[in-house]
Amino acid sequence: MSVPVFYSPHYLEYNFGPQHPFNPMRLEMLLDLLGTLGQAPLSVEPPQATREEVRGVHLEALVRRVEAASHGVPLPDLAAYGLGTGDTPIFPGMDEATRWLVGGTLEAARWIARGEAREVLQLGGGLHHAQADLASGFCVYNDLSIAIRHLSSQGLRVAYVDIDVHHGDGVQWIHYEEENVLTFSLHESGRYLFPGTGQIHEIGKAAGTGRKLNLPLEPFTEDGSYLEVFQMALEPALRWFRPDVMVIQGGADAHYLDPLAELLLTTRGYAQLFRLLRQYSAEFSGGRALYTLGGGYNLDSSSRVWALLYLSLQNQPLPDHLPEDWLRRWGTRLGHFLTHTLHDPEGGYAEIPRRLEIEARNRQVAARMLETVRPYWR
Repeated sequence: MSVPVFYSPHYLEYNFGPQHPFNPMRLEMLLDLLGTLGQAPLSVEPPQATREEVRGVHLEALVRRVEAASHGVPLPDLAAYGLGTGDTPIFPGMDEATRWLVGGTLEAARWIARGEAREVLQLGGGLHHAQADLASGFCVYNDLSIAIRHLSSQGLRVAYVDIDVHHGDGVQWIHYEEENVLTFSLHESGRYLFPGTGQIHEIGKAAGTGRKLNLPLEPFTEDGSYLEVFQMALEPALRWFRPDVMVIQGGADAHYLDPLAELLLTTRGYAQLFRLLRQYSAEFSGGRALYTLGGGYNLDSSSRVWALLYLSLQNQPLPDHLPEDWLRRWGTRLGHFLTHTLHDPEGGYAEIPRRLEIEARNRQVAARMLETVRPYWR
């Protein structure tokens, strides 16, 4: 049985301009690759989220300013709400375009809540930096939190797992005091990378204390260390929390080719990560899991990582070589050669001289995080 896929051509309207890293061309490449492989998704086109649904998480003040900016209404305080910045520039129709992405993640959550599907894939979304009153880091509204809020309103315990290279700060802060939402973010340390948060002492507040987990990793962390601490920290957290559903932000920007960060995951590391996530979902949440996309700013690696996610969820075989016509088509359009195989070639980056030190540091951070939160696991 295939995993339902949610997608709308309207997702391509979420477009900050040709020079911005968050480029909808990523989705075009992915869909074209899957189609050329003979694996074109039979997708469900979701409804656009309503204003009221967005207001389930976001404050009226932010929504009004996003709407005004979308229609060219000049307001003096847009920057105070994160709009019109270098990261999140204003574009016409911004409100409508973002509500399409929100609608996809929310509809996927509805399918799970109604029991229509266990695993679902939203081919978009993952806008994890948007906060209740602030657009931030390429993210206007937070589709993840809107979906999580819907799931928890149905009485479901939600474990949010974020593998984007940047800390999932918006989701964390929105649910910081909520008892029925566990957040787990594995990211490059905020000492080096936007948004500068996600330290191990950020463990939640009030009823949410001990339910907000962060693993800030050292730059140049490789597959082995990443997977080691991922299992070391997440498995006991899920075993204790026992979620009804997992919501997974599947950013591809921890890949070693990504230009905006310094982690060194390979496609083989991602393949193991996706296997672990499915294993944990089967073991701890009854197989219920909602996957979204997220960050990913190298078009070559992002399209391959997300194709790997799609094919893995659909239990389809992985091709050894990518189709020549797809490589030629997109190589010509981008003006450079693309990787010819789904998996990265061996020796894609130089050997890291501090490998053992980095591994020891990550292990220490994971152990300290667990020591900090375990007293609240009762």
